[in-house]
Amino acid sequence: MAKKSKKQKTINLALQGGGAHGAFTWGVLDKLLEDGRLNVEGICATSAGTMNACAFAYGNHIGGAEKAREVLHDFWYAIHKSGQRYNPIKHTPWDNPFGDEIWRMENIYGYFMFDMFTRMFSPYQYNPFDFNPLRDVLEDTIDFSTLRKCDSTKLFISTTHVATGKVRVFNAPQMDIDVALASACLPHIFKAVEIEGEDFWDGGYVGNPALFPLFYETDTRDVLIVHVNPIERLETPTTAPDIMNRINEISFNSSLIQEMRAIAFVKKLLEYDMLKDEQRDHFKNVLVHSIRADQAMRDLSVSSKLDSSWEFLTYLRDLGRKNMEEWLDKNFNKVGKEDSVDLDQEFLYSVTKVFEDREKWLKKRRSAAP
Repeated sequence: MAKKSKKQKTINLALQGGGAHGAFTWGVLDKLLEDGRLNVEGICATSAGTMNACAFAYGNHIGGAEKAREVLHDFWYAIHKSGQRYNPIKHTPWDNPFGDEIWRMENIYGYFMFDMFTRMFSPYQYNPFDFNPLRDVLEDTIDFSTLRKCDSTKLFISTTHVATGKVRVFNAPQMDIDVALASACLPHIFKAVEIEGEDFWDGGYVGNPALFPLFYETDTRDVLIVHVNPIERLETPTTAPDIMNRINEISFNSSLIQEMRAIAFVKKLLEYDMLKDEQRDHFKNVLVHSIRADQAMRDLSVSSKLDSSWEFLTYLRDLGRKNMEEWLDKNFNKVGKEDSVDLDQEFLYSVTKVFEDREKWLKKRRSAAP
């Protein structure tokens, strides 16, 4: 394991949304805080990423790294306890799992009924009083009046403005429970969240998360993106739940990939000296880093984003901790100096790489066949 540097390095974080899969990000943050070598200047986040960002910033503001770890733990444990009480998707005697895949909740009778119900009725019909158990979890774990005074971490929280379809980003002084709920508002489950007379949905539709505030409102060049939604899959989905899962992944990654294209374009302008001297100061050469557990996340279906069991949440937490530890050992020395990912290869022009990976996967599957 790499030795810890006495001098901290500063980065920004970009945290994706993904329901219960956000517990993977919890693990990444937990290891980052425990390690102590990275200082976080700003966090852009959406949905479950927003919950992690708020817990991180609030805990760090009131008590430093150890308090941030405690608040993150308490938040996710409260999610588990709330799920035990309110989650409509539970195992029943009628469950009939199709295979041995882990945490595929579409094989649970309750998930099938819940999915059908939300396709037939809207939350304006079946939840007229707009009950949301996440509100209680946030009230119990994060003091938003204190969070609004946070000066240790800059927050940039993405939401989707329903009327225009554009992203609106809220910062720490603007944070309250409604902003957090808006960032995670899936419109087939909850009513739109009203803020200042306007309605908002989950930010993942237009920014998962929106990166651009980090370019203009922070000093550090380094952005570490924590991925929850796999960008690539090696097998074309053929079942209805898997097709829906892939559509979900593609749509929730599209805005991020567009911003990666913009970053790559600006980097080329700077690299090839294509800007006038008086313009160069208006552009930042962003250094991109990435934590992806694509293989592990590919094995999880979209339905598992609703799984609040403690076993599942801690499995993802431990996976996140492991990935962060490996990333630190391999890439800490690159922070502040260079990208640790190839933008073209990882985000933009990776079709050839996918073909190569798929051939390896097919060969492995053939060799394992009886």
